[in-house]
Amino acid sequence: MTGLLYDIHGNLPALEAVLDDAAREGVERFVLGGDYALFGAWPAETVELLETLDAVWIRGNGERWTAAPEAAPENVRGAITRCRELLGGDLVRELASLPETHAEDDILFCHGSPESDVRSFLPQPADDEEELLEGVSHGRLVFGHTHLAFARRARSGTELLNPGSVGMPFDADHRAAWALLREDGTAEHRRVAYDHGASAAAVREALGEAGELPARRIERASSDAD
Repeated sequence: MTGLLYDIHGNLPALEAVLDDAAREGVERFVLGGDYALFGAWPAETVELLETLDAVWIRGNGERWTAAPEAAPENVRGAITRCRELLGGDLVRELASLPETHAEDDILFCHGSPESDVRSFLPQPADDEEELLEGVSHGRLVFGHTHLAFARRARSGTELLNPGSVGMPFDADHRAAWALLREDGTAEHRRVAYDHGASAAAVREALGEAGELPARRIERASSDAD
């Protein structure tokens, strides 16, 4: 069985809760879908724990932004600067050099979409969905970025699977989200409770003023925290 972990965002307690759940389910390997460290109180510790896993890694926009803050929206650059300090230059460069996609069997893994690490899919079809899926011949596409756990079929027939966010869900459910991919090809969304309030407080302490936005997002389980 394979665990699908996306959008961890340096939230070590959420990751630890998910890994405990995965161990109980007998998960042997993982696919890690990007946004590992940015915006969390424990960026280096989170990456260190992930490095102990038997896992395939891909890059998210968080890794790209941490290496090139000028590419990120201005309102998150303060948090990026602090994350860079906590990770160190070597690890920042290592994470930024990860591949953007990974394919195995009839599954394509990416962060946002095959076209972009910041353009993605939503629970309901959007006007640009066909464009984002252009050239995709795989039966299943696994992605993250929106922090919304769901699965559905695109009009093209491709199954769209978002495991949700381990460290910062945006669906009003504070529990850490991940997905289990079984040997028979079936996928199961899973949620795990952890002390999200303590994680939000730790973000404020670690990132200072720059941590206020990510802390509110953890508290509210919503992107609408500006």
